[in-house]
Amino acid sequence: MPQPTGARRARWSCRSRHHARVCVPGRQTRPSFRLVSVSPVHAAADVLVIGEALIDTVDSVNSDAGAHTEHVGGSPANVAFGLATLGHPVVLGTWFGRDEHGRRITEACQRHGVRLVPGSDNAAATPVAFAALDADGRATYRFEFTWQLPAAAAQPEPAIGHLHTGSIAAIHEPGGSDVLHLVRALREQATISYDPNIRPELMGAPAAVRDRVEALVEASDIVKASDEDLEWLYPGSFIPDILRAWAALGPDLVVVTLGSAGAVYAVSSPSGAEAAVVPARAESVVDTVGAGDSFMAGLISGLLDAEMLGSPAARSRLHDAVLTDVRPALERAATTSAATVAQAGAYYPGRAEF
Repeated sequence: MPQPTGARRARWSCRSRHHARVCVPGRQTRPSFRLVSVSPVHAAADVLVIGEALIDTVDSVNSDAGAHTEHVGGSPANVAFGLATLGHPVVLGTWFGRDEHGRRITEACQRHGVRLVPGSDNAAATPVAFAALDADGRATYRFEFTWQLPAAAAQPEPAIGHLHTGSIAAIHEPGGSDVLHLVRALREQATISYDPNIRPELMGAPAAVRDRVEALVEASDIVKASDEDLEWLYPGSFIPDILRAWAALGPDLVVVTLGSAGAVYAVSSPSGAEAAVVPARAESVVDTVGAGDSFMAGLISGLLDAEMLGSPAARSRLHDAVLTDVRPALERAATTSAATVAQAGAYYPGRAEF
């Protein structure tokens, strides 16, 4: 893990969570609560989402014996659908087949108003994720997966003002290297967001992917990860140390979600990373499928509306932002995530639900 430099240290309270040491800023650092902004979308910049779209087959311990449900999913696809439902123009570059599962993905894109990059349906078969839910609604996965970046995605439209990527597609070869190349090339035109969304079943050992993850962190403007992602990448490390280290690599906003404990977020400053907490808003949890993706969509949406994502000029505004500037976007993210976990499967809330 990279070492943080010049980080400003806040007071952190620590506890154990999933075998990781989870530390968050003390209450004295938390800004006062404000309602989520629901102002209309300001900028017309299109969002390009790059990554997997697949079929989630979900089995739950709370289901009847042998019962299961199927949803169109995949972390990047969920983010694309969430952003489109929130009113943002979205293009999805993905990789699926022209089979029955692929037809469902195409129909989902049409239903949510997401355009597909040409050639996204050229795979031999559509990927499938088999999710098993425990009594608390947490999912574990196994996959039938293939990934390649569509050729047309390497030549994005001039209207693209923001690129989001992450999860399996940013790591899995042969397409993962192409994703990193696209991220670096598109920085001159667009802002970048990244969610590692670790899937150990397909990513191998942490040491094998850590360099790629950190290269994507370095090339991004905002990064969102879960505490479980960080525990897998850096076993036994303190979340505050990772937060500061990632902020030192280059992104202006780093967010770590902590499940029911909310999320801790840090912005860069001349003295190092400054951090605060946004509380979780979930009142009921049916399952957690798509919760992190809904959080990511809400976060990107809030920053697009605030004109801190969507163009090189927006990047400059994000770079100058302080904790209170980005907090409304974090509150929106917590709200969209809460709406998602209250429903079965990956549910995408619209602005009216705020």
